[in-house]
Amino acid sequence: MERWATFDCYGTLVDWNAGIHRELEKLFGVELADSLLVRYHELEPQIQADNPGVSYREVLTIALETLAAEAGLTLPEGETSALARSLPEWPVFDDVHDGLAEARAGGWRIGILSNTDRDLIDASMDAIGVHFDLSIVASEIGSYKPSQRHWEVFRQRVGGDVGHVHVAQSLFHDIAPASELGIPSIWINRLEEPDDGRASRTLVSLARLASTLDELVPK
Repeated sequence: MERWATFDCYGTLVDWNAGIHRELEKLFGVELADSLLVRYHELEPQIQADNPGVSYREVLTIALETLAAEAGLTLPEGETSALARSLPEWPVFDDVHDGLAEARAGGWRIGILSNTDRDLIDASMDAIGVHFDLSIVASEIGSYKPSQRHWEVFRQRVGGDVGHVHVAQSLFHDIAPASELGIPSIWINRLEEPDDGRASRTLVSLARLASTLDELVPK
Protein backbone atom coordinates (compact mmCIF):
# COMPACT_ATOMS: atom_id res chain seq x y z
CA MET A 1 0.00 0.00 0.00
CA GLU A 2 1.26 3.44 -0.93
CA ARG A 3 1.57 5.91 1.93
CA TRP A 4 0.76 9.54 1.11
CA ALA A 5 1.29 12.67 3.16
CA THR A 6 -0.42 15.76 1.79
CA PHE A 7 0.43 19.25 2.96
CA ASP A 8 -0.96 22.71 3.02
CA CYS A 9 1.76 25.06 1.79
CA TYR A 10 1.28 28.64 2.98
CA GLY A 11 1.47 28.79 6.74
CA THR A 12 2.69 25.19 6.98
CA LEU A 13 5.71 24.95 4.68
CA VAL A 14 6.10 28.58 3.63
CA ASP A 15 5.91 31.44 6.13
CA TRP A 16 3.10 33.46 4.61
CA ASN A 17 2.81 35.68 7.70
CA ALA A 18 6.39 36.81 7.23
CA GLY A 19 5.91 37.28 3.50
CA ILE A 20 2.66 39.23 3.73
CA HIS A 21 3.86 41.28 6.71
CA ARG A 22 6.98 42.32 4.80
CA GLU A 23 4.89 43.63 1.89
CA LEU A 24 2.47 45.46 4.19
CA GLU A 25 5.42 47.16 5.87
CA LYS A 26 6.75 48.27 2.49
CA LEU A 27 3.37 49.59 1.39
CA PHE A 28 1.98 51.15 4.57
CA GLY A 29 4.75 51.33 7.16
CA VAL A 30 5.85 49.21 10.09
CA GLU A 31 3.39 50.81 12.54
CA LEU A 32 0.33 49.51 10.66
CA ALA A 33 1.63 46.16 9.43
CA ASP A 34 0.63 44.07 12.46
CA SER A 35 -2.99 45.18 12.57
CA LEU A 36 -3.34 45.03 8.79
CA LEU A 37 -2.05 41.44 8.79
CA VAL A 38 -4.72 40.42 11.29
CA ARG A 39 -7.43 41.95 9.13
CA TYR A 40 -5.94 40.41 5.99
CA HIS A 41 -6.43 36.92 7.43
CA GLU A 42 -10.08 37.76 8.04
CA LEU A 43 -10.62 39.08 4.53
CA GLU A 44 -8.95 36.35 2.49
CA PRO A 45 -11.29 33.43 3.36
CA GLN A 46 -14.31 35.68 2.86
CA ILE A 47 -13.12 36.57 -0.63
CA GLN A 48 -12.37 32.92 -1.46
CA ALA A 49 -15.80 31.78 -0.27
CA ASP A 50 -17.52 34.49 -2.28
CA ASN A 51 -15.41 33.95 -5.42
CA PRO A 52 -14.39 30.27 -5.62
CA GLY A 53 -13.61 30.47 -9.32
CA VAL A 54 -11.12 33.35 -9.27
CA SER A 55 -7.36 32.88 -9.28
CA TYR A 56 -5.36 33.28 -6.09
CA ARG A 57 -3.64 36.26 -7.72
CA GLU A 58 -7.03 37.93 -7.91
CA VAL A 59 -7.79 36.98 -4.30
CA LEU A 60 -4.54 38.60 -3.16
CA THR A 61 -5.26 41.72 -5.20
CA ILE A 62 -8.86 42.07 -4.00
CA ALA A 63 -7.77 41.52 -0.39
CA LEU A 64 -5.05 44.16 -0.61
CA GLU A 65 -7.33 46.71 -2.24
CA THR A 66 -10.07 46.04 0.32
CA LEU A 67 -7.60 46.25 3.17
CA ALA A 68 -6.37 49.64 2.02
CA ALA A 69 -9.87 50.97 1.40
CA GLU A 70 -11.13 49.89 4.82
CA ALA A 71 -8.18 51.54 6.57
CA GLY A 72 -8.41 54.73 4.50
CA LEU A 73 -4.98 54.10 3.01
CA THR A 74 -3.76 54.75 -0.50
CA LEU A 75 -1.98 52.00 -2.37
CA PRO A 76 1.07 53.33 -4.23
CA GLU A 77 0.58 53.43 -7.98
CA GLY A 78 1.13 50.04 -9.62
CA GLU A 79 1.15 48.13 -6.32
CA THR A 80 -2.27 46.45 -6.34
CA SER A 81 -0.52 43.19 -7.31
CA ALA A 82 2.27 43.57 -4.73
CA LEU A 83 1.29 40.51 -2.69
CA ALA A 84 1.01 38.24 -5.72
CA ARG A 85 4.37 39.44 -7.06
CA SER A 86 6.02 38.85 -3.71
CA LEU A 87 4.69 35.33 -3.11
CA PRO A 88 7.56 33.45 -4.82
CA GLU A 89 9.91 35.16 -2.34
CA TRP A 90 7.97 34.24 0.80
CA PRO A 91 10.42 32.35 3.05
CA VAL A 92 10.37 28.60 3.63
CA PHE A 93 10.38 27.54 7.29
CA ASP A 94 13.80 26.25 8.36
CA ASP A 95 12.52 22.80 9.39
CA VAL A 96 10.72 22.04 6.14
CA HIS A 97 13.38 20.72 3.76
CA ASP A 98 14.86 18.18 6.16
CA GLY A 99 11.47 17.12 7.52
CA LEU A 100 10.09 16.42 4.05
CA ALA A 101 13.29 14.76 2.85
CA GLU A 102 13.25 12.39 5.84
CA ALA A 103 9.62 11.47 5.16
CA ARG A 104 10.42 10.73 1.51
CA ALA A 105 13.42 8.65 2.51
CA GLY A 106 11.09 6.63 4.75
CA GLY A 107 8.92 5.70 1.79
CA TRP A 108 6.25 8.40 1.97
CA ARG A 109 4.95 10.03 -1.19
CA ILE A 110 4.20 13.70 -0.66
CA GLY A 111 1.75 16.13 -2.22
CA ILE A 112 0.45 19.66 -1.77
CA LEU A 113 -3.21 20.72 -1.55
CA SER A 114 -3.09 24.49 -1.82
CA ASN A 115 -5.33 27.54 -2.17
CA THR A 116 -3.17 29.04 -4.89
CA ASP A 117 -2.26 29.10 -8.61
CA ARG A 118 -0.07 26.70 -10.58
CA ASP A 119 2.85 29.06 -11.26
CA LEU A 120 2.88 30.31 -7.68
CA ILE A 121 2.96 26.83 -6.13
CA ASP A 122 5.64 25.78 -8.62
CA ALA A 123 7.82 28.68 -7.45
CA SER A 124 7.28 27.73 -3.81
CA MET A 125 8.05 24.04 -4.45
CA ASP A 126 11.28 25.09 -6.15
CA ALA A 127 12.18 27.16 -3.08
CA ILE A 128 11.43 24.22 -0.77
CA GLY A 129 13.82 22.09 -2.80
CA VAL A 130 12.17 18.68 -2.26
CA HIS A 131 10.35 16.74 -4.99
CA PHE A 132 6.58 16.59 -4.63
CA ASP A 133 4.74 13.71 -6.28
CA LEU A 134 1.52 15.67 -6.74
CA SER A 135 0.12 19.17 -6.29
CA ILE A 136 -3.48 20.33 -6.47
CA VAL A 137 -4.24 24.04 -6.60
CA ALA A 138 -7.44 25.98 -6.16
CA SER A 139 -7.33 27.82 -9.47
CA GLU A 140 -7.34 24.52 -11.40
CA ILE A 141 -10.26 22.92 -9.54
CA GLY A 142 -12.42 26.01 -8.97
CA SER A 143 -12.56 25.57 -5.22
CA TYR A 144 -10.84 26.91 -2.10
CA LYS A 145 -10.35 25.08 1.17
CA PRO A 146 -12.06 24.53 3.59
CA SER A 147 -14.29 23.10 0.85
CA GLN A 148 -13.55 19.39 0.55
CA ARG A 149 -12.90 19.49 -3.20
CA HIS A 150 -9.06 19.32 -2.85
CA TRP A 151 -9.33 15.98 -1.03
CA GLU A 152 -11.87 14.65 -3.51
CA VAL A 153 -9.54 15.42 -6.41
CA PHE A 154 -6.61 13.88 -4.53
CA ARG A 155 -8.56 10.66 -4.07
CA GLN A 156 -9.50 10.61 -7.76
CA ARG A 157 -5.87 10.98 -8.79
CA VAL A 158 -4.22 8.46 -6.47
CA GLY A 159 -6.96 5.84 -6.20
CA GLY A 160 -8.55 4.21 -3.20
CA ASP A 161 -6.11 1.84 -1.50
CA VAL A 162 -3.64 4.28 0.02
CA GLY A 163 -2.61 5.29 3.51
CA HIS A 164 -3.21 9.03 3.72
CA VAL A 165 -2.30 11.66 6.32
CA HIS A 166 -2.89 15.40 5.89
CA VAL A 167 -0.44 17.87 7.46
CA ALA A 168 -1.27 21.53 8.00
CA GLN A 169 -1.10 24.58 10.23
CA SER A 170 -4.60 25.94 9.63
CA LEU A 171 -7.38 24.43 11.71
CA PHE A 172 -10.00 26.26 9.65
CA HIS A 173 -8.73 25.51 6.14
CA ASP A 174 -7.30 22.02 6.64
CA ILE A 175 -7.60 20.19 9.93
CA ALA A 176 -11.36 20.70 10.23
CA PRO A 177 -12.25 19.38 6.73
CA ALA A 178 -9.73 16.51 7.01
CA SER A 179 -11.33 15.53 10.30
CA GLU A 180 -14.80 15.66 8.75
CA LEU A 181 -13.60 13.33 5.99
CA GLY A 182 -12.06 10.90 8.47
CA ILE A 183 -8.52 11.55 7.24
CA PRO A 184 -5.80 11.31 9.92
CA SER A 185 -4.07 14.66 10.31
CA ILE A 186 -1.03 16.28 11.88
CA TRP A 187 -1.51 19.83 13.10
CA ILE A 188 1.66 21.91 12.82
CA ASN A 189 0.89 24.41 15.57
CA ARG A 190 3.35 27.11 14.52
CA LEU A 191 1.35 29.91 16.15
CA GLU A 192 1.18 28.32 19.62
CA GLU A 193 -2.60 28.20 19.52
CA PRO A 194 -4.67 26.46 22.23
CA ASP A 195 -4.91 22.67 22.05
CA ASP A 196 -7.41 21.34 19.53
CA GLY A 197 -8.77 17.83 19.63
CA ARG A 198 -9.54 17.35 15.95
CA ALA A 199 -6.02 16.52 14.74
CA SER A 200 -4.63 13.01 15.18
CA ARG A 201 -1.28 14.42 16.29
CA THR A 202 0.10 17.89 17.06
CA LEU A 203 3.65 19.10 16.37
CA VAL A 204 5.23 22.55 16.52
CA SER A 205 7.46 21.94 13.47
CA LEU A 206 8.31 19.28 10.89
CA ALA A 207 11.30 18.05 12.92
CA ARG A 208 9.50 14.84 14.01
CA LEU A 209 7.29 14.57 10.95
CA ALA A 210 8.58 11.24 9.61
CA SER A 211 8.25 9.31 12.86
CA THR A 212 4.81 10.82 13.51
CA LEU A 213 3.60 9.83 10.04
CA ASP A 214 4.85 6.30 10.69
CA GLU A 215 2.86 6.18 13.94
CA LEU A 216 -0.33 6.98 12.03
CA VAL A 217 0.28 4.69 9.03
CA PRO A 218 2.94 2.05 9.83
CA LYS A 219 4.95 0.48 7.05
